[in-house]
Amino acid sequence: MTIDLPLQAPSAAGLAWNVTPNAEARSEAEREAILADPGFGNHFTDHMVDLCWSEKGGWHRPRVSPYGPIELDPAAAVLHYAQEVFEGLKAYRHADGSIHTFRPYENAARLQRSAHRLALPELPVEYFIDSLRQLVAVDGAWVPTADETSLYLRPFMFAKEAFLGVRPAKKVAYYLIASPAGAYFPGGVEPVNIWLSTQYARAGRGGTGAAKTGGNYASSLLPQAEAYEKGCQQVLFLNEGDRLEELGGMNVVLVRKDGTLVTPESDSILEGITLASILRLAADRGHQVEQRPVTLTEWREGAASGDIVGAFACGTAAVVVPIGRLLAEDFEIVHSGPAAQELALSLRAELTGIQYGRVEDRHGWMLRLDA
Repeated sequence: MTIDLPLQAPSAAGLAWNVTPNAEARSEAEREAILADPGFGNHFTDHMVDLCWSEKGGWHRPRVSPYGPIELDPAAAVLHYAQEVFEGLKAYRHADGSIHTFRPYENAARLQRSAHRLALPELPVEYFIDSLRQLVAVDGAWVPTADETSLYLRPFMFAKEAFLGVRPAKKVAYYLIASPAGAYFPGGVEPVNIWLSTQYARAGRGGTGAAKTGGNYASSLLPQAEAYEKGCQQVLFLNEGDRLEELGGMNVVLVRKDGTLVTPESDSILEGITLASILRLAADRGHQVEQRPVTLTEWREGAASGDIVGAFACGTAAVVVPIGRLLAEDFEIVHSGPAAQELALSLRAELTGIQYGRVEDRHGWMLRLDA
């Protein structure tokens, strides 16, 4: 049975959402057992959101449906030409029971930029925000309460038109699913080891590196597997000689002995929302922040001279994690001193404090979803 979502139809965005309750939704006991040890990306909530787009009809048919398989024609364009983009953000349970998310308007804008690069329609920002509210309205009980846990939200969009000609698809689907999440790295926020990939590149000038599209991550999987074999948790990519780019799924930041934070900048790096937030918090504390081209040589020489005392990685999933070692075929950089780790962990504590409502949100980054 399809019903209007109580107290949500029509929505603030002007969409008339329909909801099909999941007749096989997990019981409270089943849900609590999952939330006690969610892992990352292992379990999914009972419902999902989707909107359709067509060249003639625009965005239409907003729905909340039971979570389940998506039916696709074998000729769907996404299966042949990888016309797909996605986002990642989290919902947090505050002490009073309310549910909030972090800087969703930036995620909405980045999804639009990614869609533009992949020749997909741009989802209106208000529709993006509304989709988050609609899913939380039915699956809010899936937002965990334990420390360092959240509900990971995964919006994604793909070309579904059945057509094998090489052109932008005229039919597209937008979906939102959610997964309760614990720590991204099993070791929590302990320093991680990073493998330097010199054989493979993540992206190139003029490519899709600045878009959040699945192909960028697919190209990182083989070198990531190589990193695991070397005892490393992440892989670092270079571009244009020895210029640093980013990790397989995170941004990298170097820390100078004077407290300056330096992070690579290029048109092939995905703009990190967590990165931008960490840099803003650091600047608020009086740290100098530099976003510019950075070379591996600069890192090696700075570490050797003592000018660069540490490094950390940051992203939505793991937030912030110190880098203990950068390992390559013929050298390694070790950051074992406490100074850089303390800065990284202090910034992480401040950011997560804002996200969980324990620290004042001075910049207006949080948005309540269940109000």
